[in-house]
This record gives sequence, C-alpha cells and structure tokens, in this order.
Amino acid sequence: MRSLYLLLLLLGFTISAHSQLTVNSLTCEHLVNPMPLDASKPRLSWKLNSPQRNILQTAYQIRVATAADFNKKSLIWDSGKLNSAQSILQEYAGPALQSAKRYYWQVKAWDNQNHESAWSETAWWEMGLLKPEDWKASWIEPELTVDTKSMPPPPLTRKEFSLGKKIQSARLYATSHGLNFMVINGKKVGEDLFTPGWTAYQDHLQYFVYDVGSMLNQGPNAIGAVLGDGWYRGYLAWEDNRNVYGEKLALLAQLVVTFTDGSQQVISTDATWKAQNNSAIRMADLYNGETYDARMEIPNWSKPGFDDKGWWAVNVANFPKNNLIAPQGPPVRRIQELKPQKMITTPQGDKVIDFGQNITGWIRFKVTGPAGTKVTIQHAEVLDKKGNFYTTNLRHAKCELNYTLKGVGEEVFEPHFTFMGFRYIKIINYPGTLSADNFTGVVIHSDIKKTGDFSCSNPLLNQLQSNIQWGQRGNFLDVPTDCPQRDERLGWTGDAQAFSRTAAYNYQVAGFFNKWLNDLIADQGENGGVPHVIPDVLQRKEKKNLTGSSGWGDVCTIAPWNLYQVYGDQRLLERQYNSMEKWVAWITTKAPDGLWKGGPHFGDWLFYQAQISNPTEKSGYTDPDYIATAFYANSVDILRKTAQVLGKKADEAKYAALFEKIKKAFNNEYVAGSGRTISDSQTSYVLGLTFNLFEEKHRAAATAQLVRDIKSRGNHLSTGFLGTPYLCHVLSDNGHTDVAYDLLFQESYPSWLYPVKMGATTIWERWDGIKPDSTFQDAGMNSFNHYAYGAIGDWMYRVTAGLEIGQVAYKHILIQPQPTPKLNFAKASFQSSYGEIVSGWERQGGKIKLTVKIPANTTATVTLPTKDAGAVREGGNLVANAKSTAKGVVVEVGSGEWVFEF
Repeated sequence: MRSLYLLLLLLGFTISAHSQLTVNSLTCEHLVNPMPLDASKPRLSWKLNSPQRNILQTAYQIRVATAADFNKKSLIWDSGKLNSAQSILQEYAGPALQSAKRYYWQVKAWDNQNHESAWSETAWWEMGLLKPEDWKASWIEPELTVDTKSMPPPPLTRKEFSLGKKIQSARLYATSHGLNFMVINGKKVGEDLFTPGWTAYQDHLQYFVYDVGSMLNQGPNAIGAVLGDGWYRGYLAWEDNRNVYGEKLALLAQLVVTFTDGSQQVISTDATWKAQNNSAIRMADLYNGETYDARMEIPNWSKPGFDDKGWWAVNVANFPKNNLIAPQGPPVRRIQELKPQKMITTPQGDKVIDFGQNITGWIRFKVTGPAGTKVTIQHAEVLDKKGNFYTTNLRHAKCELNYTLKGVGEEVFEPHFTFMGFRYIKIINYPGTLSADNFTGVVIHSDIKKTGDFSCSNPLLNQLQSNIQWGQRGNFLDVPTDCPQRDERLGWTGDAQAFSRTAAYNYQVAGFFNKWLNDLIADQGENGGVPHVIPDVLQRKEKKNLTGSSGWGDVCTIAPWNLYQVYGDQRLLERQYNSMEKWVAWITTKAPDGLWKGGPHFGDWLFYQAQISNPTEKSGYTDPDYIATAFYANSVDILRKTAQVLGKKADEAKYAALFEKIKKAFNNEYVAGSGRTISDSQTSYVLGLTFNLFEEKHRAAATAQLVRDIKSRGNHLSTGFLGTPYLCHVLSDNGHTDVAYDLLFQESYPSWLYPVKMGATTIWERWDGIKPDSTFQDAGMNSFNHYAYGAIGDWMYRVTAGLEIGQVAYKHILIQPQPTPKLNFAKASFQSSYGEIVSGWERQGGKIKLTVKIPANTTATVTLPTKDAGAVREGGNLVANAKSTAKGVVVEVGSGEWVFEF
C-alpha cells in the first residue's frame, strides 16, 4: 500500500512537472504540415510554452516515423536527448526520405527549471516526387492550333477511368504551362488559385499535390482540367507583350490511388485524354479580365458518362521533368470577403458600388434575367474630382468582367484566371433591380499568415498601418508585385528590397521570399547583373550581358540578409551567397576605383520634387552616381557580414577591405570638408549615414544638415523609394527622434499621412497621386496600391513601440520604445519563430506603463526611456537589476509578461 502511495505521489509530481512546460506550433521548413516537400533534410521548428518566467530550453528530442502512432516498426529516426537551446530550423538527420511518403514527427523539450515536457502534438510532412522518373505522366497539349496574337478561350481536357477496389487514399500531382485548375467528378480540386504560380519558368516549374481520396468513387470516375494563359503566355508588361514563355498551354497530371489492399493505380496525362476549347470561358487574361457566356456551359463535362465523342485527342509533348519543384512559398487563395459599403449614382449617371477598401481580387455576383443579357463589371481604385468612375490610370488593362446570362433562375459568377485591383465597380446593363446584396468582393493573395500589428492613440497612424498591411496583401500575389491593377503587376526588385523588413513584421514571408529569391538566382545575368523585375520579363534577351540598377539589383543582398535576421535561415544565405557575390563582382567591374558611375539607374525614384521658383530652392534631387556608390558599399558590407555568418573568413576580410576602399573614394568624391554632400539632399544624407559611409568627424554635421533640410521644408520629407525606408531610422539613431515624429505626424503633402487624409486605404505610388486640389498625378504611372512607401511601418514597430531584434531570429530581443508626447499609447505585437513578442506603452497619471511579453526560450534587454532606475517598478516592486545608462534604464529579463512603471 505504501509503495502504491509513493508511486502515485511520484506520478503526480511527474504530471505536475510536465504541465509546466509544453511544446507546440510545430513547423517544417516554416510551414505547417507541408505537402509536397522536396528538401532532402527538412528543418523542424517548435515553440515552448510555460506559465513560469525565465524559461529556457536546455535540451530537446525529436522522433520521426512513417505512422502516426510511432510504433517501433514505423520509427525511422530518434535524435535522442540533445543538450541544446535551439528550437528553430533543426535539421532532420535520419535515413534518406522517399518520394510521396508521409512522415510524422514529434518533439519534447527540457527547460532550465528541470521540467520535461510531454511529447508534442503530432505534425507531419509529405515528400513530393523527388526524381524525374517518379513522374509516370506525359506532358499533353490540348490545343490544336493557336493564334498567338489573340486571347483564345481556355481549353478543357478530360479523361474517364474506373477504380475496381476500395480506396484508402489518393494523391493528385499537377502542374502546367499556363494556369490550371483541376476537377474530379464535377468538383474543383483544392483551394489554391493561379497554380502552378509564377516562377522563372525556363528554369523551374512548381507542381502542387492534393489529397483527393474523398473525391473519388469505387467504380467510374472522371478527371479534368481547365487551362488559362496566366503569366505563361498572357499579356505581361507593355506593348502587346504576349507569349513570353511559350505559345501553347500544356498539362502534366498524375493521380495515384492507393487501395486498402496496398496496391496502387496511376491515372496520368497521356494520349488517351481528350480536349476542346469551345466552353463558356471565352477569354481570360490577367490584365484584361474575363468574358463568360453561360449559354455555352458544358454540363457534366468532368463527370463520368459524359459524351466526349466530339472532343479531339491531345498532343503528347516532350518537355523536361527534371525542372519540377515542390512549392517553396504559400499558394494564392481566397482570404476574405467584403460586402459593399454604399451604392453610388455618379454625376455621369453610372451605377457604382464602393467596397470601402482598395483590394486585390474579384467580384462574385448574383443575377437573374433573360438569356443573352450581357452584364459588364468594370473596376477602379478611385473616383475623380467630380465623383465619376476613373480608370485612366489602368492604362491598357481593361480589368473587365463580361457575363452573358443563360436565363435559368439565379446565376452566380466569379472569374477563374484573372484578378483586379479595385475599390469601386461600375455595373453596366444589369437586369432587374440592382441590389448591393448581390455583389461580394473576394480578396485574394498569397496565403501569408499575419504575424504583426501596430496600434496607437492616433487614428491616422492606425489607418496608415492598415494601409501598409492592405498594400502588402494586395501586392504579395505569388510574387511581390509593384501594383495589382494596371498593365504591369511585375516583381520590381527596388520595391521589394525597400519593403522587405516591414513585410516580415506584418506577415510570415519566409517561404514567400524564399521562392522569389530562387527565381532571382535563375534570372540573374551570366555577368552578375540583376534584372529590374523578377521573374524577368523585361531583359531576358540580355541574359549574357544584363544591366542592373542600384537599389533595385541590391535586393539580392538586402532581402536575404533581412530575412536571415528575422528567421535565422542560414540555409537561405548559403543558397543566395553566389548570387550576392556575382552582383558585387559585376558592380566592381564598373567601379574599379570604388565609385559606381553611369548605368541605367532609377535613382531615388519618385522623390518629392519642388517646383523651383528661385535658385536657392532645392528640389530634393540626389545624384544617381552618389546613390549607386552608396548601395554598392552597402551590398559589399552585407556580403562581408554574410561571409562572417557562413565562416568564410577570407571572403570576410576581402569585403571588409573593399568596403573601406569604397568609403574612402565616396568621401573624396562626394563629401566636402564641412560634411555637406554634393547633392545636399535628404536622401544623400540618409544613405551616407545609414550605410556608415561618412567619416566619424562628419556624422554630426551630416545629421545636422539633414535636420536643417527637413525643418526648412516645414517638417516635410523630400525622399523617394530609396531614401524613404531609412529616413526616420537615421533621425532616431542620431538623436533626433523628435524630428522623425514631426515627419511621421505631418498631414500635408508630401507626407505619409497626406494620402490617409485624402481617403487612401492602401499606400500610393506617388506622394501626391491625388493632388491637394483633387486632380490626379500623371495617369501613365499613378497606382493607388503600391507598397514601397509603406516601409515606414518598420520604424513604427521598432522605434515607436520599440520591438527590435537583439540576436538573429529574436533569440534575444531588444525592447526600447521611444515614446512621444504626440501619443497616449502605442503597442506592437509580433509572432516570432519562438512565440509572441509584445511591447506596448501607455501614459497613466503622469507616468508611463510599459507592458512586455517575451516568449519562452528567449531573453530580452528592456531599455526604459527614463534616467532614474530607482523610480522604476515592475509589478509594483523595485527592479533590483535596473541600471541607469546614457540611453535610459536597462533591465535584463527572461520569458513571461512584465509590466514596468516609471
């Protein structure tokens, strides 16, 4: 009896110990239960949770099995207990992984309080088809002839088959030249849109995998696909540019059915498939929209028993399969739906619906009316000065839906292979009573998960934050586009590098940028030049002698480094290192003396340019050669730091010396003895200071000149795409946070809040897309959803709220808010790889209360903006380890929630 009591007592202690520490939020390669995966050594991450403070992981154990119950027969790898504090991106080290196999995994951890967690929940990953010979399918082309200058109807292709046994599971592997959506037994497969995505098609092509077991029947079945032009052969960029990657659409699909007896049946694209292109979708184009004639619908075409005698045989094509890769980023999906905010009859008499938010996506609408009635939906971002529908800024993109009714009851339509950027729609020829209830705005973008948010006591700043996040969502559609509405929508490199740090606060973008940077490697010139857009559809013919622009091509160094800082992904740096070196080497050939002069530089794109009325008035212009040399130095310095991380000591020394050479040449050429730059512009001082190019004796003078310029403009900025992201950081880093706040709170043009005051719901391309008199800027380049200037969001997170990286991936965190009298409170939260971080301050009765949340397995340095350590309280108690420093009172803390008052 006594032994039973002791056993129960011991068991109770064990349960108690387990309950103190849990492991959850398991991810594989930054993804939750990814399928398919083609990483030969996947990296596993998890988060620790504990009700106690100051929790650090001291050890972990991972086990991997081929069955979810982890029985002895299925267990393929057990790491054993490893004494380590690492809980992100830990590499699988078991036997070689097999194609199409699912692997289950769990982790447990030990902490510094002698707690041992239970095994975590079970997570899994499933491997894709790892070798070309795993593909039994053949490429098929469903079109007989193609007019390469037209927008032909999307072709349909189908096949019937029979399954004679009881089904256990099934996987559909599919990719295409052009876009596809797969259909089985009359139902669309999966939630993904615009598959297989946009990549450097000439180098690699993604395929997607779906669990379709529940869609199949024992007995007759049918599978089909609809193919759209998409990025492969649709319109891209300007001047009727079509067929960039090819002229014919093609499909590669493989359905693998596993029966309960263990046997398999494979149904693949081959010569037995049939096709036709005379369906209801008459035209589908990314820029121009979609035309759909419901009278031409083909009922049951993807169901068994359909009569396809009039369909033709497909052509079997011989395309490679060694370029097929698993998706590296999140798929595009429907994310949200918006209802109309109001209906408008414009002065011109148009019927317009306002959704209240500029979005990327499309309209789903319901309609009832006579057969043959054609309803047209047009899209716009803004109304003009008089309140009329405005589409001139769309340039040649029609952005139009045309739907012809079949006349049978209520009909519902949404497009298949197009998207628009819009807030307003104009409805033409709608039969019956026009009701807003019949229209829904469907928001689409890459399925990036929200990780951060910022809020404060100023409604205009909160709207700015909303605009930044909506702008990111609208332009992160498989690639980081510049805009989602006009005839462009390209992956401009300058925009991406300027915004990449802010992007990583707002959303989980590790996979998104990993995919895109792999395309950069593929499209980079043989000489090292980096295209202006990725995937490259503008300079592809100059592959051997590609040019590059400063601040644009530098994305190949800036973005990987920013991502490494946020996510700790050293493998990304390893992959991108050669690309980074090639870029710097190419610039070096242009700048043997350390100065990069000449070239196709965009400069400080769209900087504010004053209307000069007298010789003393400065336009804000910055010499492009100055900018080029500054960014050259920055890329060299990033390459030095990257070499250090990767243990390349010789390279580290080489690039350190090169940086000093450039810095010396920069000062000799562009900086006067007084510290004044040759351009004497805000951007010139911002870049020189943020890239550490000024000699120490000139830093104070350069900072003073920057402040003087800002104040001379009435606390307005004059920077463009390259200077703006660093502007407020330079000010706060050099003792002028008050001036940075003056800029942030500025409400008149040019400023961040001017568009907000003008009703913007996303970030504009230009500071004055709509001028103070409500007229428009140059319609040839005037997007109202362009995220680059949203890079100020990074400063609001890092300085206003004070949430900053201390060590890579937030293993150590810096909480260092810089409050302003202009705000009563400010708060930022960020879901890091270790867990949620929170930094929020508010004013209470003459004091400031700072609430801090630090996740388990991390530590933090909290710097409070006060000089008196004795006045600081935490939870009402004096803080024993508080130290007064020049920057404020510093407190070292561990995980948990901390509330400081001072």
